[in-house]
Amino acid sequence: MKKLIKVSLVAATVLATGLMATDILATVDGKNITKQDGEAFVRATAPQTTFEKLPAAQQKMIAERLVERALFVEAAKKENIADEAEFKSNIEKLKEELLVSLWMKKQMDNAIVSDSEAQDFYKSNPDKFVMPKNVHARHILVADEKAAQDIIVELKELKDEALKTKFIELAKAKSTGPTGEKGGDLGSFAQGQMVPEFDKAVFALNKGEITLAPVKTQFGFHVIYLEDKKDESTVAFDDVKEKIIQSLKQKQFQTKLKEVAKEMKSKAKITYTEETKPAEVK
Repeated sequence: MKKLIKVSLVAATVLATGLMATDILATVDGKNITKQDGEAFVRATAPQTTFEKLPAAQQKMIAERLVERALFVEAAKKENIADEAEFKSNIEKLKEELLVSLWMKKQMDNAIVSDSEAQDFYKSNPDKFVMPKNVHARHILVADEKAAQDIIVELKELKDEALKTKFIELAKAKSTGPTGEKGGDLGSFAQGQMVPEFDKAVFALNKGEITLAPVKTQFGFHVIYLEDKKDESTVAFDDVKEKIIQSLKQKQFQTKLKEVAKEMKSKAKITYTEETKPAEVK
């Protein structure tokens, strides 16, 4: 019965805080460290990813850092760091930074860009939405021309899937390049991204073909297989609409910010030193 009551109390606490048990990464002296804390940690250090997308080993490492931080916070409290003048001074500065940050976010959120405005921008700037000609290729890199020529001899009579399969097999076995273990896969790239000799050879191929002569570059000799080829194309409006809207909102926000700053300066009493006085004020 006691055990049942204890479990019920834990469940009630979880419901009261709005947390699921799966959201809790660790508990330090009764204080929960949550996935939300993990997300905040990741945003501060690697904003391009999220806590959920990290490998399990990295999630464990972050949880450990957060546990340590919670312990350090308690240590700081015990030493009354919060009562020190330096702490109080820095807290005020942080408050000001947060105030400005939230105020700016509010101004940005108030910026409104309609779908028709985004459409007008899209139509007026066609060059910004062109996807250049690109290819998806594989290559086998070897040190000398004869080795490359021998690979070509082994491949040139093959076609279609048999050619691709054999090419991948040879790339894994013989390529000295870093992509060898991936079957020589270079992924997709646009014209001009590779060294000139390689670029010229790969864009001369048709889909499913290999180079019938070794391609020499500063890295060695290449045999190239063209997996796919796409002509220059225009990105559809629906695919870029949200990016356009965000870009126009940002522009609108910057313009408004300049206007607001100018108006505020005109109404405020501002005194500069000779060293900091803006050119227009001198």
